[in-house]
Amino acid sequence: MSRPLPVPTELTRPFWEGTRRGELRIPRCADCGERFFVPEPVCPGCMSENWSYEPSSGRGSVYCVTVVHRAPGPGFEVPFALAVIDLDGGGTLLSHIVDVEPHSVAIGTRVRVSFRALDDIITLPCFVPEDHSDPQIQSNH
Repeated sequence: MSRPLPVPTELTRPFWEGTRRGELRIPRCADCGERFFVPEPVCPGCMSENWSYEPSSGRGSVYCVTVVHRAPGPGFEVPFALAVIDLDGGGTLLSHIVDVEPHSVAIGTRVRVSFRALDDIITLPCFVPEDHSDPQIQSNH
C-alpha cells in the first residue's frame, strides 16, 4: 500500500514545483527578511503579505530528531528518523533523514537535501548527512 501524498494548494504549489525540479525553495518575507516554513498567507514574523519563495542551499543542521517506530499510516516504513532541520540562511523544515541508520542521527548533524520522487507531481525534500554519497539521487548543490 502506498503512503498518502501531500496535496498542493495555491499557497504551496510553487514549493512542490520547485522540489520536482530539484530545487528547495523557502518563503522569505520582503519586509522583515524572515524565512519560514510552512507557507502561510502572511509572514509569521511581521504579518506582511509581501513574501515570496526563494532558493535555499538545501544544507543545514539537525536541530532535533526522533526515531519513529510506529507507522503514522499505511505506506510508511519504520523505523525512520524525523528531524527539524535548521537551514543555512534561515528557516526550518521538518523532514526525514534517509539512507542512514535512524538511531545514528544526532542533534547537530550536518545534512543536505536529497529529493525523492513519490509520483509525477510530488517530490519530497528528504535529507542525508552531508558526507553521505548519494550517486543515484539528484541533490541540490
